[in-house]
Formats: sequence, structure tokens, C-alpha cells
Amino acid sequence: MIFFLIRLIIWLAGLAVVGYFILGYFGYQPNWRYYEESRASCQEQLRDCQKNLLKGGLDGAKETCNFQCVDPKLLIHKEEK
Repeated sequence: MIFFLIRLIIWLAGLAVVGYFILGYFGYQPNWRYYEESRASCQEQLRDCQKNLLKGGLDGAKETCNFQCVDPKLLIHKEEK
């Protein structure tokens, strides 16, 4: 069992490295600072949702809360040359 987990971790790490180089070859790069840049706006959305939850209950929160803070299109972007 432990051998299987170690082998799986090695395969996943290898695929991540190969994927990183393939992205670079086609002119894309991961945005490593995405979470630092979007943290403030996500925290603000969370504060608003907390206020709505306290005021309107669960029904109010379902209408106004959007917990989709991660935009996959911004995680990998085309390199600027």
C-alpha cells in the first residue's frame, strides 16, 4: 500500500513537471501570484455574505452569495512578449 502511494506521488510530480514545460513551450505560464492578488476581493465577498446570512438567513445568502473566487482562466495565461 505504501509503495503504491509513493509511486502515485512520483507520477503526479512527474506529470506536473512535464505539464509545466509543455505550457512554456506553447507560450503559456501559470500565474503564481493569482491567490495573493485575488485574496482581498474574495475576503470582501465573504464579509458581504456573512452580513447577508445574519440579516436574511439562508434564503438571503443563497440569492446573493457567490463563492466562485477562483477563475481558472486567470490561473494560466498567455505570456506577453
